[in-house]
Amino acid sequence: MEINERITKVLEYSGFSASEFADEIDVQRSSISHIISGRNKPSLEFVTKIKNRFPELSWDWIILGTGEMKQTDSPFSTSEKQEENSAPDLFTLIDEDYKNEVFVQENIQNETLRELNKSFPSPRKEILSDSQRLDIQENISEAQNIVNETVTKNNTEGKIKRIVFFYENGKFEAFEP
Repeated sequence: MEINERITKVLEYSGFSASEFADEIDVQRSSISHIISGRNKPSLEFVTKIKNRFPELSWDWIILGTGEMKQTDSPFSTSEKQEENSAPDLFTLIDEDYKNEVFVQENIQNETLRELNKSFPSPRKEILSDSQRLDIQENISEAQNIVNETVTKNNTEGKIKRIVFFYENGKFEAFEP
């Protein structure tokens, strides 16, 4: 059986007219009639479009004319017996690796947050109103003491470059000693 005859069988199998089939696989209508008449041979792109639209068809049958038209035993089909006796597929492995990676990243973040909470004392909360004046010198010296303690513990060569205070009302102040 020639390839144009196999394309004709696919056309019959689809239940579409030639023009509907061309629209369905996104090719020019004239290419269908040229292939069916035997004037032209189908390109690999043409055959791939058929296979993408009708995945149940066998590559060997479409291209070579060997075997059955419809696949009976696909490496991609999953039956319950295959799932019980076979190793997990690629996507399952990727999904498990992703879940493990996210779990490890969350643990690292949680551990880092615990370390930060140990290193820095929690700031005292004060309710500020627009009419209150900020005691800048007190805030600066308190922040310098906290940073100096931390720097002394972690890095003896560090010097303070900038201190930034962020307030709950969305304002901030930056100081450079």
